[in-house]
Amino acid sequence: MKNIFLIILGLIIISSVAVFSINSKTQAKEDTNMDKKVLVAYFSATGTTKQVAQNLAEAINADIYEIKPKVPYTNADLDWMDNNSRSTLEMKDHNSRPEIVNDNFSTDSYDTIFLGFPIWWYIAPTAVNTFLEAHDLSNKKIILFATSGGSGFGRTVEKLKKSVANSTEIKEGRLFNNHPSKEELKKWAEGVL
Repeated sequence: MKNIFLIILGLIIISSVAVFSINSKTQAKEDTNMDKKVLVAYFSATGTTKQVAQNLAEAINADIYEIKPKVPYTNADLDWMDNNSRSTLEMKDHNSRPEIVNDNFSTDSYDTIFLGFPIWWYIAPTAVNTFLEAHDLSNKKIILFATSGGSGFGRTVEKLKKSVANSTEIKEGRLFNNHPSKEELKKWAEGVL
């Protein structure tokens, strides 16, 4: 009888230690993710990307930052059918770097940046390159998200990679052609963090 009691007691102790170990590892992983500071930075000319960015920031409890052009875009500037519109001229010249508002914002304290923008001519607007080149993003992880009327990311990662240090990781994230819910955004973000 004593042997059975000792065996049962031993199994209970071993089970308790195993459960405690699993819980400790899970908590340590959660604590590591909680220690990382996340930013949602975005450029939005018409407000579509802004809405996705705001919902994403709320869904994952991240800070948010708007990349603002020094001279806001007008409807005429955004007319992609006009070969002389501002956006068309900027996108034809891949060295174009439209001025953005310099508000001394610092990305230093962030480990991960979700970077959102509309897709223009199968890449990010060059104002996004201006933002990347204005900050030291060495050893940071940048996860892209974009809005589009139908085109994909195209050569976006390749073009943006030229504006950051070699140690910066840029990942093609997700294209949102609809209005995703906060729950959908949270699930996606948690899967890529």
